[in-house]
Amino acid sequence: MTFGRISLSTDTLRPFQRVVDLLLILLAHSLALILSAPVGVSAAISGGGMNFALLFGLLSFTMASTLIPVYLPRHKESLFAEVKPVLLAWSFAALAMNAVLWSSFEGGTSALTVSVKWPLLAAALLAGWRVLERPILRSMWSHTDWRCSVAILGATASAYRLCQQIAERPWLRIRVVGVYDDRGPDRRHALYPGFDYRGNVEELMQACAAGTVEAAYIALPLAAEKRVDQLRQRLAATAATAFVVADLLPTYDPLGSRWTAIGASALISVHDTPFRGPYAIVKRTEDVLAGILGTLLLIVPMAAIAILIKATSRGPVFFRQRRYGLDGEEIRILKFRTMSVCEDGDSIQQAKRNDSRVTKVGGFLRRISLDELPQFLQVLTGCMSLVGPRPHAVAHNERYRAVIPRYMLRHKVKPGITGWAQVNGWRGETPTDAWMEKRIEHDLEYINNWSLLLDVKIVLLTIFGRASRRNAF
Repeated sequence: MTFGRISLSTDTLRPFQRVVDLLLILLAHSLALILSAPVGVSAAISGGGMNFALLFGLLSFTMASTLIPVYLPRHKESLFAEVKPVLLAWSFAALAMNAVLWSSFEGGTSALTVSVKWPLLAAALLAGWRVLERPILRSMWSHTDWRCSVAILGATASAYRLCQQIAERPWLRIRVVGVYDDRGPDRRHALYPGFDYRGNVEELMQACAAGTVEAAYIALPLAAEKRVDQLRQRLAATAATAFVVADLLPTYDPLGSRWTAIGASALISVHDTPFRGPYAIVKRTEDVLAGILGTLLLIVPMAAIAILIKATSRGPVFFRQRRYGLDGEEIRILKFRTMSVCEDGDSIQQAKRNDSRVTKVGGFLRRISLDELPQFLQVLTGCMSLVGPRPHAVAHNERYRAVIPRYMLRHKVKPGITGWAQVNGWRGETPTDAWMEKRIEHDLEYINNWSLLLDVKIVLLTIFGRASRRNAF
């Protein structure tokens, strides 16, 4: 946000950041050439193919950083959230650049420099700049004497949260002169420690007209639409900048929320999937690679398990059951049969400890999740994912969706062979609704916080973690 001549937020530095990123990519290109051709550097730099690759790389990054996007404000403020999108944009730009380069030019030292060394150096510089720039700028801004004087209109829960966010971010250089509200003390919400009630709306308008308040945040509830519009019109008669606190997220308990628009109508999704655009490509690429690798490495063990099941118990080798997949569409999961029954009706009894229906071989397979191995084939076909909420039987879905709020939101992503709930021990039988609620809580936490690194962590915990074997029987 900007008040007068001085920027208060890193958001206004986004155009500058874009220029810096392009300069860093140029620098990485030059360094790659220098490292590849220490003698006769100028001749190496002047190649026509290299110049085309440089231009195409810059254009590809500019387009990719707009689509992802890299330079829009993000509701997550962690360093990882800052670095991830720029590296993702550069990865797509590098792939596009390599595809054009190798199809248009002959290979050689120059092509190798562009396709390998330049992308790696550029990624290091782009990430390194953000690691260095972030704490330096925040420290500088935190110790700057200048502060923008702002007022908050409405002693509400939204105002409380806003004051807390401001107090935790001194680098924003915001000084709250006070909270204004026409209501009496008995109707006003408690204020965040360190913030004071200053007066009523008339006193705020006088302060804005006098120029002692540079910006006003209207923190009234959504139901007070008419009142908000009145206050906005009155603030328009002053030089103060007006903001309406869009405190939608606590109200709607969002999942994968994001801002979008249809024409001039701004929209916010409150229940959505994180796998859109480039993130869908990343997730699907992960699944295809995992599906191929898992099938190739496990085909011999799976054949041995199939023979063992057939030799020790009557019935089919595989067990298929109706479950819900992406967007609640019905799929049939594939597992090694571990029980003497193959239930798939309107009523299904979960496996319990010392369950007589579990075969001797099946008990071993279930303890270390080997019965799930055939699902690598379903990861390849696209109806499942390597990591995601575990699919439940249709009968269980219909039962729990009626008693657990937000239960069906776990189907905003594909079901997985393993998941965040499972590696935290929330697997197996759910004797009470509270157990299932904990599982759903972890599933939704995974969707809200998905990243490629989180998927890697879950896979490692599935293999080596102890909690993932808890309640496995």
